[in-house]
Amino acid sequence: MIGLHLVIICNQRVLLGFRTTPKWGNRMWHLPAGHLEEGESILAGMAREAKEELGIVISEDDLELIHTLHHRDNGDGPGRIQLFFFPHKYEGDIVNNEPTNCGELRWFRLDDLPEDIVAYAVTALDGILAGHRVSVEGWN
Repeated sequence: MIGLHLVIICNQRVLLGFRTTPKWGNRMWHLPAGHLEEGESILAGMAREAKEELGIVISEDDLELIHTLHHRDNGDGPGRIQLFFFPHKYEGDIVNNEPTNCGELRWFRLDDLPEDIVAYAVTALDGILAGHRVSVEGWN
C-alpha cells in the first residue's frame, strides 16, 4: 500500500488534522493523507487528496516529493511506503472538507508537536527537518 501525505508548513508551523474515524488513528493528530487509488499516479493522487480533504487545488507540477518512509507495524509483512509531498503553491483556502473523518485542522509549531500524533508522522517530520530524503521505521 502507498500512503500519500501533504506537508504544509507556514511560519515554522505544520498543518495537522485530528482524526475522528474508528478505522485507523482514531483520536490522533496526523498530516492530511490518503491512499493511492488504482489507475492514478502518485502526483494525481496527492492532488486529489488535497482537494478532497482540504478543498485546495494543487497542480501536479507544484508538488515536490520531500520524504519517503518505509514503515512497518507489527505483522505488517513487507510494510508500507509512505510518501510526503510539499506543495510549492496551491489555490483556495484550506477548509476541513471531511468533518466526519477529521474533527479539526490546526497548525502546530514544528518544535512543539502534540503528544497524540501518529508516530510515523513524527518520524517523517524529523527526517524532513534533518534534510533526510528517506527513513525507515519498524524494522529490526
